[in-house]
Amino acid sequence: MLDPRSEIYPSIEYRPIQPSDLEVLEKIHLALFPIRYEREFFLNVVNGHGIISWGAVDTSRSDEGRDELIGFVTTRMIAAKDSEIEDLFRYNNSHKDLTLLYILTLGVVDSYRNLGIASSLVREVIKHAASVSNCRGVYLHVISYNQPAINFYKKMLFKLARRLPMFYYIRGQHYDSYLFVYYVNGGRTPCSPLGFLKMLVAKFWSKEGKSIPRWSRCKESSTLLASQNNNKRIISGEDTRSHV
Repeated sequence: MLDPRSEIYPSIEYRPIQPSDLEVLEKIHLALFPIRYEREFFLNVVNGHGIISWGAVDTSRSDEGRDELIGFVTTRMIAAKDSEIEDLFRYNNSHKDLTLLYILTLGVVDSYRNLGIASSLVREVIKHAASVSNCRGVYLHVISYNQPAINFYKKMLFKLARRLPMFYYIRGQHYDSYLFVYYVNGGRTPCSPLGFLKMLVAKFWSKEGKSIPRWSRCKESSTLLASQNNNKRIISGEDTRSHV
């Protein structure tokens, strides 16, 4: 691993996570997260079964670890209608097959922190989402007390979409969650001028006659919406849709 006292800046490269990363991927997750993930989750990641992932490696290392993971991000493409933010896209009734890229886990080993690796991994996610024509955004959950993660996603220009009360249940205690979104391919908060106009058009012309939810505190830079979804996350090894 990188010596924190070293003045040599490492050469970081990014690649898809592969089967040979299995052991290291499990080890890093165990060290970074307060929950234990099932073996099946890691097997799905390294084999690309329903999960899209990127790994960071330090190619400047002279030992056999030059291709060993020192950072990662795992994601899953889901239908927008199956997400907690489906209502943000209801004004776009011309597209019924919209998707979102959900960030499952993101991490960097301690000795490689503050080198921009996490930012680069998230940019890879955003770039991939933008390359999928029917994808409208990247989103994730952050537990309410994780201020460094909250600051990080705000710095990456993610929008705060809503707060989900008592979303997490960890070791017998409830915690709220913040839901952040990065819009791509024309996806945008309904509180933006164009999004709001589309919302109004959909409201009056929708053949389905569905009501459009009211948004509160509509500010483009920090849109906070009251949750209309009662889903909760009980954090255990079986639940990978948790970004704490």
